[in-house]
Amino acid sequence: MFNNLSDRLVETFKSLRSKGRLSAADIDTTLREIRRALLEADVALEVVKDFVAAVRERAMGDEVSKSLNPAQQVVQIVNDELVKILGGEQRRLQFAKKPPTVIMLAGLQGSGKTTLAGKLAKWLKDQGQTPLLVAADLQRPNAVNQLQVVGERAGVSVFAPQPGNGVGDPVKVAKEAIKHATQKQFSVVIVDTAGRLGIDEELMKQARDIRKATDPDEVLFVIDSMIGQDAVNVAKAFADGVGITGVVLTKLDGDARGGAALSVASVTGKPIIFASTGESLDAFEPFYPDRMASRILDMGDILTLIEQTQKNFDEAEAREMAEKLAKNEFTLEDFLDQMQQLRKMGSLKSMLGMMPGAGAMRKQLDNFDEKEIDRTEAIIRSMTIAERRQPKILNGSRRLRIARGAGTTVTEVNSLVNRFEQAAKMMKTVAKGGVPQIPGMPAMPGMGGGGSSAGKNKAKAKSKSGSKSGNPAKRAAEAAGLNFQNPNNGEKPASGSAFGLGR
Repeated sequence: MFNNLSDRLVETFKSLRSKGRLSAADIDTTLREIRRALLEADVALEVVKDFVAAVRERAMGDEVSKSLNPAQQVVQIVNDELVKILGGEQRRLQFAKKPPTVIMLAGLQGSGKTTLAGKLAKWLKDQGQTPLLVAADLQRPNAVNQLQVVGERAGVSVFAPQPGNGVGDPVKVAKEAIKHATQKQFSVVIVDTAGRLGIDEELMKQARDIRKATDPDEVLFVIDSMIGQDAVNVAKAFADGVGITGVVLTKLDGDARGGAALSVASVTGKPIIFASTGESLDAFEPFYPDRMASRILDMGDILTLIEQTQKNFDEAEAREMAEKLAKNEFTLEDFLDQMQQLRKMGSLKSMLGMMPGAGAMRKQLDNFDEKEIDRTEAIIRSMTIAERRQPKILNGSRRLRIARGAGTTVTEVNSLVNRFEQAAKMMKTVAKGGVPQIPGMPAMPGMGGGGSSAGKNKAKAKSKSGSKSGNPAKRAAEAAGLNFQNPNNGEKPASGSAFGLGR
C-alpha cells in the first residue's frame, strides 16, 4: 500500500547522502519533497503540516548540525515523526478484570467488519481466549449468515438468535449475548454491528444504543485503508458520535495510497491496534507504529519476520535440519518439508517485502508468482522416495516420467534439480558457519535466475561445442530433449530458484 510513498521518500533521501553538511536550503528542498510525497499519498493536510513542521524544527536544530552523518540523522528524524503520527507506542487490547471482555466493532458498510470479526476471534483463540461472535448486524442482507460462515472457518462460536435481513433488534441481541457469554463462560465477546454506505444519524444512534447496553471494554473503529481522504471525515464522525477506543485498519494489502493509515491516529487521537493485510483469517496482526514506519522508509520489518518464523518453525526440527546440512544429508524430501514450513508463515511475497531494501526489488516482487511453489511440490511429489533422497539417480527416463506426472516439462524438472543442488551447497556452507561463495544468489520463483557471468559464459561455450558424449543412446536422448549434462538443453535457463520453478 505504501509503495509509492516509500519510493518517493527513499529517492528524496538519496540526494542527501553525498553531502557532508546540510544547509538550510538542503533541508528546505528535502522537506518540500516529503510534503509532496505525503500529500500525493492522500495524508490529511493538517497531519502533513504538523509532520513537516516537527521535522523542520528538529532538522534545523543542533542534532543535525553537529551530527557526523547529517543525512542519516534526517532519515532518523523522519522515522521518529512517522512513528508519532502512527500512534507512538503499540497499544494492546484492554481486557476486563472480570470476564467476559466485550469488544464492539463499528464502521461503515464495506469496511470489512464481519471478516475482521472472524480474524480477531481466531487471533484471540490462538492467544488462549474463548471468544464468542455476536451477530448484531441485522440490516445488511445475509450479514448473519456471513458471520456464521466466518465463525465456522475460525473455529469459534457464533451467537445469532435473529435471522437478520432487516428482522430483529440489535440492541436486544447484544444484551442477550452478554448474558449468554457469562453463563457459558466465554472470555471475550465480539459484537459485529451494522454499517451504512455513508454516515447517518440512524447508524450513530444504533451504535450508541449498543454501546450503552453492553458497556464494552473496547470500541474498535474498523476503517478501510483504501478510502483515502474521506477516512478523516469518517473517523472524526465515529470518534465524536459513538466514542471509540482504538482503530483497526483493513485492506492494507491493497494498492491505494495509504493516507488513511497515516492520518487516522492523529485525527482521532486513538491508537491503531490491529491491521488486516489479506483475505485469509490469518492475515491479521497487531499494529506496531515503529515497524510500519520502518517499512515505509524501506528499512524492512525484521522483528515481525522473526516473530512469524518463531511461531511456525519448530526448534528441534531446525536443529535436526542444521545437522543434516552439515553432514551433506539434505534431500529433496527435506526441501519439500522446508517449503511447507515456509507456506505456514503466510505469503512469501509479503515476507520478502519485510526485508530491508525490498523496494529495490519491487518489480520482481510484483511479478512473483506463488503458484510456482505448487508446481515445485508437484514435481517432488511425482518422484519416488529413492529419487527424492538420491537425486543423482535421476536419468532421462525418470525425469520424463516425473515431468509427465507433475504436468510440467523435463526442462522444468532439470531446472528444479539444479537449483536444489545449488541451494543445498549454499545451506551446507552456512550451516558450517561459512559464507557461501556464490556470485549470483539464486532468485525466488518468477523473479529471474541468478548465477555469475562466468558460469553463463561457460555454459554458452559448452552449448556451442555441442554434445561431447560418446554414447549413441545418450546423444539420442540429448537430441530428444533429455540432456543430462545441460538440463536446459541449450535454452535460456528458466528463471526461478531453489524454492520454485521459473517461467
